Amino acid sequence: MFAEMPSYIPWVLTVVALCLVFAQGLMLGCQNRQLKATLKDRCDALGRELHATASGSMGVGQRLVVCERQLHELRSTIDEMRQNDPLRISYDEASRLVDLGADIDDLMNTCGISRPEAELVSALRKRQAA
Repeated sequence: MFAEMPSYIPWVLTVVALCLVFAQGLMLGCQNRQLKATLKDRCDALGRELHATASGSMGVGQRLVVCERQLHELRSTIDEMRQNDPLRISYDEASRLVDLGADIDDLMNTCGISRPEAELVSALRKRQAA
């Protein structure tokens, strides 16, 4: 059966197989170049997005630092105002006097606060003590 086959057929089949392998190699090379181009485009787009995100977050970070600085300054100002508030000093003094047993008239005369304020301070201190 194989004896009847011409001797050039295996060579023809080999050449055809080599041509098919070469054609497949060309197609895979073309696909590879397309995939590389797509991948490069995607990487470039991601790079631009990352740069935009980083720039935006740096801006937000700088604004946050400014806000924190302003908040610290405001807290310092509020603490200073509380310490220098003459009414607060009067109330602190009134509270201390209530602890020592002073009555409402003594609070009014000593601290310079009104009767309702003296009654309120007295009631609050007595309630805290209870």
